[in-house]
Amino acid sequence: MIAHLDMALLIGAAVLLVAVAAVRWSTRLGVPSLLVYLAIGVVLGSVFGLRFDDAELVRLLGTCALVLIIAEGGLTARWTTLRPVLGLAATLATLGVLVSVVMVTVVGHFLLGWDWRTAALIGAVLSSTDAAAVFSTLRRLRLRPRLVATLEAESGMNDAPVVLLVILLSSPAGIGPWWQEALFIAYELAAGAVIGVLVGLVGRELMRRAALPAAGLYPLAAVGLTVLAYAGGAVVHASGFLAVYAAGVVLGNSRLPHRQAILGFADGLAWLSQIGLFVLLGLLVSPPGLVEMLVPAVLAGVVLTFVARPMSVLASATPFGVGWREQLFLSWAGLRGAVPIVLATIPLAQGVPGAEALFNIVFVLVVVFTMVQAGTLPAVAVRLRVTAPGEATELRVETAPLDRMHAELLQIEVPPGSGLAGVHLDELRLPVGASVTLVLRDGVGFVPDRDTRLRMGDSLLIVATEAVRDDAERRLRAVSRRGRLAHWFGEDGKEHGD
Repeated sequence: MIAHLDMALLIGAAVLLVAVAAVRWSTRLGVPSLLVYLAIGVVLGSVFGLRFDDAELVRLLGTCALVLIIAEGGLTARWTTLRPVLGLAATLATLGVLVSVVMVTVVGHFLLGWDWRTAALIGAVLSSTDAAAVFSTLRRLRLRPRLVATLEAESGMNDAPVVLLVILLSSPAGIGPWWQEALFIAYELAAGAVIGVLVGLVGRELMRRAALPAAGLYPLAAVGLTVLAYAGGAVVHASGFLAVYAAGVVLGNSRLPHRQAILGFADGLAWLSQIGLFVLLGLLVSPPGLVEMLVPAVLAGVVLTFVARPMSVLASATPFGVGWREQLFLSWAGLRGAVPIVLATIPLAQGVPGAEALFNIVFVLVVVFTMVQAGTLPAVAVRLRVTAPGEATELRVETAPLDRMHAELLQIEVPPGSGLAGVHLDELRLPVGASVTLVLRDGVGFVPDRDTRLRMGDSLLIVATEAVRDDAERRLRAVSRRGRLAHWFGEDGKEHGD
């Protein structure tokens, strides 16, 4: 058993490192890295013989991965940009999904010859845009904030209704009266949103009031709350995915302790989930079956991309006054990714007739059209004139130490009895290369000037270059012991000549 574990760890570590390195390569090419991860899985399965055919296990692991990916999307979503497009995104995630499913079902049945159930399943599986693909692609482009926020919010919310549709269509019992199923879906979405918001609000207050003994516990608590939102929703038969996104938005837009550490941890978990999920999906697929389904997949992709998606955007965006240029871009930017492939494992696990062919169709469609759409998005955006050259691309904020800037971020508290209390900022006499950038006093942060006088209970953020970091710390300790007279003493707090 130990030997098998060692080999599994060796293979897993090698795959992880190759996948991490592939991110830079895929970024340069302008395509989502998920395609590279899928290719790694296919190569491991077809070339190295690592076979994996447990569709039910893939479905379970895929659900866990999607929870973390959607949680990261909610945590990083800014409410100020999300609020103006919330109605449009919600409409795209509900009415837009319905229109897309109907269009693919009708065209697939009458023109492509699929039976009604297969056509409806393909339409439902393909109607969900993928959060991971959208997040990784759009954040590198300089687009109008409204477009980016709409697409990201839609991808975070449309998983919930689509999962419900696929489960209903895959059920051996079949579908009940349409009005009954519609009420059931409406309940699940509403209850999921309410549960997510409640978990986020309660979790926000708990994290603000809790004095955890280590900073690393706060990211764990934040991610744990989003998972709790999913589980809480699932237990009461509500939409767990929508609960995760809602809880993430509430927590991500709250003033939480160690907020940047939380976002960085969630980002790392989302990357790990994407890598593991896509490699696993690549292992599940059979290359010979992909070749047979190339033509049906391309035909389904054409129907989805040039008929169903534009019609769903037209029906959803027109009432909100969205112009035709933005509508065209919304249509072209509805990227598919891991979510449709994971959803295709549901009928596969349920033993639905034709499920294996459906899975292969979805897999080929996702690979081909994601490559085409993601690769052409920059040119399409310029052609449609929806770019915003003045907008910054994704802003990456890293916590200390700031390795790339060869600097470190120091946090200093002024405890009772410290000589720092009563000292003016210029009396600190910090070395050149170190500066107090922020003071937190009574829960309010402000940028200090040289005349700012420190008080007991203050928290200071100090940026120092690596060269003077130790000198700055020694100086602060000396002032803490000796107060404003510390300049008469050495950097270690001892008198000159001792």
